[in-house]
Formats: sequence, C-alpha cells, structure tokens
Amino acid sequence: MLLAGSANAQPVAQPAAKPAPATNGWGEQVHTNAPLGRIKRFPGDGSGAFATGRYRNLFAEQLGKTPQETHARIEQAFQRFFHGDGQEETVYFETGANANGTLAYVTDWANNDARSEGMSYGMMIAVQLDKKREFDALWNWSKTHMQVTDPQNPSFGYFAWSMSTDGSPRSVGAAPDGEEYYVMALYFAANRWGNGTGIYDYKAEADKILSNMRHRAVMTGTGPFRIHPDGPPFVQPSTPWPSPNNRTAAAEAAKKGEPWPPAMFGTTRPNRPVTVGPMVEESHAMIRFVPETSNNTTDASYHLPHFYELWSRWGPEADRAFWSKAADVSRDLIVKVVGPKTALSPERSNFDGSRLIGRDGKPVEFGYDSWRTVSNWSVDWSWFGKDPRQRTLSDRNQAFLFGQGIDKFADRYTLDGKPLSDRHSSGMVAATAVGGFAATPGPVSKAFLQTVWDMPLPTGEQRYFDGMLYLMSMMHLSGEFRIIAPATAPQPTR
Repeated sequence: MLLAGSANAQPVAQPAAKPAPATNGWGEQVHTNAPLGRIKRFPGDGSGAFATGRYRNLFAEQLGKTPQETHARIEQAFQRFFHGDGQEETVYFETGANANGTLAYVTDWANNDARSEGMSYGMMIAVQLDKKREFDALWNWSKTHMQVTDPQNPSFGYFAWSMSTDGSPRSVGAAPDGEEYYVMALYFAANRWGNGTGIYDYKAEADKILSNMRHRAVMTGTGPFRIHPDGPPFVQPSTPWPSPNNRTAAAEAAKKGEPWPPAMFGTTRPNRPVTVGPMVEESHAMIRFVPETSNNTTDASYHLPHFYELWSRWGPEADRAFWSKAADVSRDLIVKVVGPKTALSPERSNFDGSRLIGRDGKPVEFGYDSWRTVSNWSVDWSWFGKDPRQRTLSDRNQAFLFGQGIDKFADRYTLDGKPLSDRHSSGMVAATAVGGFAATPGPVSKAFLQTVWDMPLPTGEQRYFDGMLYLMSMMHLSGEFRIIAPATAPQPTR
C-alpha cells in the first residue's frame, strides 16, 4: 500500500479545461442555429382590416369615446411632438433647406442624436396623418445625411443608424428596423400622394431599399469608414458623446457614485475588417439584428409580419413569395422566444428562437427594444387576423404586467418576470395597450386603454422613445393608423 505523496504515487489526471465559448465581435456567444424546419403557413387575406376595411377604435369600443375626441387627442400630440416647445416638447426640428427642399430631423433628445428608427417613425406618423411637408423634410434629411454613399464603406446603400443632429456620423453601420419603417412609409406615401421625381419618387425609393435589404452584395472593408466619399473618416470615441439634455441620468449616476457619462463598451474599436451583407437571413427567412455578418442574431421587435404581408403584394415581384414566408416565420418566431408565463420578448435571440447568451455570460432578457413586440403582433392581428396564437400572447402579456401594477411595472424584466429596473415608462404602457387588439376584451384590456387615455403627453428629456410610441399607439388604438393602399388596388367596402 502506497501512502499519498510517496515517491511511487502516480499523479491524478486532471480533466481537460473546457475551451471558452466562441464569441462574435460583440462579445456574445456564437451559436449554431438549427435549420428553420416546418412553420405554420397562413395564406390568403385573413379576417382583419386588410380584408374588411374596418379599423377598430378601441377607445370608442371600450371607453365610450367619440372619433372626434380620439382624433383631437392625436392632433394635439402631433402638434406637441412636431411643432411644440423646443426645450420640453418637440422632437422634430427643421434645419434649413437644400435643392430638394426643407430638411428636418427627429432627435432622441436625451442623447442628442438622430436615429434611423426615429426618422422613419416620424415619416410613418406624417404619412398616416397626411402631413406631407414634415414627411418630405425628414426623408430629405435622411437621404442627405444618413444614407451611406461611399462605396468603400461595407454598409454602402444602407442608412447609418445614428447621426449627430449637425449631420455628422455617430455610426457608419445600419439597423434594419429603420429600413423597414422607411420602406413601409414610402409605399404609403406613394399610395397617398402619388410619386414625384428624384428622391420623391416614393415607390421607386421603397423598391430600391427593399430589394437592397435582401439582395445587397456582401462587402468587406477595413475602417475607418465614411458616410459620404468627401466626408471625414469616422472614428468611434472611447467615451460617449456628451449630451446637455440628459440631466436626470447624470443626477442618478452622481447619487449612486457612478461616473457620468458611463464608459463605452470595449473602448475605441480598432480598425478591423468588417463584412456587411443583406439585412435578412436567407436560410431562416427573417430580419437580422444588424447586417454585419459577424453577428448572427435577430430582434423580435424588428419582426413586422403585417408589413411583410403588404410587401408580398406591393414590393418587387421577384421577392413577394419571400416576404409572404417571412410574415409566417415572424409569427412563429415570436411565439418561440417570449416567456411562457409573461409573453415578454427578449431584446435579441438566435435565428432558431433559442436564447442568446450576451457578453455578460447571461441570456439576453426583455429590454427597451422589446416594448414594441406586443404592439407588432397585435397590429398584425388587427390588420390580418391570421394567427390565433396572438390572442393568447396578448392576454398573457397584459395580465402579467397588470399584475405587476399598471402604474408601476418595470421597463426591463427577465423573461420569467423578475424586474431588472425600477423605472416605469409611458411608452411601454402605450405599446402594451395596443395589445388590446388581440387580447380578449375585458377589465385588464380596458384598464390599459384608460391608463393611456389619462396619460399626460411625454415631455422633457425622455420624450423621444416614449413620445413616438405614445403617438403611434394612440393612432393605432383610435383606428387612425391604417393600410394606405394603392389607388389601383381593389378597395374593400368600408
């Protein structure tokens, strides 16, 4: 018998250390996606407003408001957000003109930038409310400042997702949710006002963006990149851009003894090769989070099946079958990714619906982008009425948040319902109320409607995202956010 530590003792073999999981350029775990597999298809026109021409006014149905009252609320909100007090109310600012006419941007006031998301939201609001001046001014600023025209930039043809309000870049890459809303707003503009020339040939512009989203060539380049060939090269700073408008966040950081502005993730990125391709993942027929090929993820709040249904009818003919399939893929993905008890969606996931592991080693949870997902599936139900699973999701989502306290639920959660913040956000309340289109009518749905009706207009530092979601939600809930069909298309009886 050998004693431990004797000269003849053999060393105990140690298990090999597991290699660290591979990560993408964002520090998130790389995942091998399962194939798409079979999905449930929903052919035809469905039973919603597209087929019937009837747009429900939930405020009238459940609160007894008149169409005149709801329209007055919407017009008041539009005037505040587009033409109100520049310090506390408006997010829309006109900045002179060029050869194409007036220029204007929508700004994220707290962060002092203009985003493709907000610019395209502003255009959608304007076309829905027949505000052509504002629509054209926002489109002109987008084309002038945000669209990448330098062929050496691998995001060539796309719109930079974030710009300083003076037109200088804060990013040289794109975010597909902006492109999606640009396309839909431009088709609606073509149908409402007819096509002009140049950048105001709305349908031609929409066709070009939509085709680019699927077919744009894969391009690789090494930065720093430019937006325009004659513009300065963009170098990401190691600290955030200062904003004079985010006083509340600065005060909260000081109270906690934290630095302000906070350090940016990863400091300044070195010049490295970047490869950018289409905005859709062809193998799974779905929208990507970004078109950079190193990041193979999607964002449920980017999935807009009600838009895809229209593109399958109005878009370039060669891609119509793809968008029809994408609508059904999106309906299926949303059901897969939401929390089984809360119907809260993660900010991002893998293409096969599995959880994405973020750079902190934890699954990505419900965050700010996610507020929009319930509204998206519920408007799809309102316009097309195809997927009965959407009713189950809305009932579950509204019931969970109502149970958290309709006047105090958090604006970030784990998917199983643990709060991750102590902030309550009016934009999230408004988007959740739109869930009433798919939800079973009853006291919970009515409570959300009453809360939005009684809600003061978002003002101050955080008025951008809260305000845009509030206004678009009011338009939906009042039956004034509609499919604007081509004049040559058969019009349903109203």
